[in-house]
Amino acid sequence: MPFEVVVCDNGSQDGTVRVAESWADRLPLRVIDASALLGAGPARNEGVAVARGEWIAFCDADDEVEHDWLPVLCAALEEHPFVAGRLDGKKLNSPRVQRSRALQQQAGLQNSSAEVGLPHAASSNLGIYRSVFLEVGGFDPKVRYLQDTDLCWRVQLAGYPLTWVPELVVHMRLRSTVKTMYRQGWNYGASQAVLERRYAGAADRLRAARQNADRLVAPQPAYLGGLGPAVDTLDVSSSGPADVPSANRSAAAGPEDSSHGRALLGAVRLGRYFVQNRSTVGAQVWQVGWHLGYRAGERN
Repeated sequence: MPFEVVVCDNGSQDGTVRVAESWADRLPLRVIDASALLGAGPARNEGVAVARGEWIAFCDADDEVEHDWLPVLCAALEEHPFVAGRLDGKKLNSPRVQRSRALQQQAGLQNSSAEVGLPHAASSNLGIYRSVFLEVGGFDPKVRYLQDTDLCWRVQLAGYPLTWVPELVVHMRLRSTVKTMYRQGWNYGASQAVLERRYAGAADRLRAARQNADRLVAPQPAYLGGLGPAVDTLDVSSSGPADVPSANRSAAAGPEDSSHGRALLGAVRLGRYFVQNRSTVGAQVWQVGWHLGYRAGERN
């Protein structure tokens, strides 16, 4: 099948352009400079602007598409103007990183809050007719994060349902450090709050606009604020920065007859907690970032 690959360089400094261009003799590939306006949305808009095809498929640079991704996508677009597929987090992430975030879009489209009521999907595994993309104005460059959620909602409000294609698989790479987990959580939370205000009541408007709403795939079971199932939380109600299970308290005992001794004991307890519970620390950090970002977004 005829296709082309358009790599949109949004100001990378890590050799991405060189690596991409090295494939030009094996793929119908072009690398374009999309750095005029920083952000994933503007970069993708630049790619669509120069693309020659009528069907557009989006994937991210740090992810990996399944070997049959393109033919499955084309088969889906034969029937539907707007499709999204499954995200897999096992192939590219360690077990520790997998536990850091409840990856959605594995058994169905991502669901939104009751205020919006429309499903959505990540742009790392998304296909759309070029005409539909242009009709709704593409990605909004003012939406720096969750620009794919914003696009999904606008396309559906224009009358095009988002169709779930479970055979369409992309392997997603998750954030692997505490700093990047927190930053992503904060950015997503802040954008979520802003978008919820913008699209409040969107599902009601959609139902009023068209009668075939039953074509929409039912959303996944509701998650708490889009974060996924609840995980164990850090108990900070006891003395010291963190408590430890009672079975370990005797081992953590030490000099407590001075402020220095108490601080040292608290540090030991905190360190021991993180060592013993490192599998959930990432999830806690991501959730804290999301909630703080969401509160900040509500105030904006």
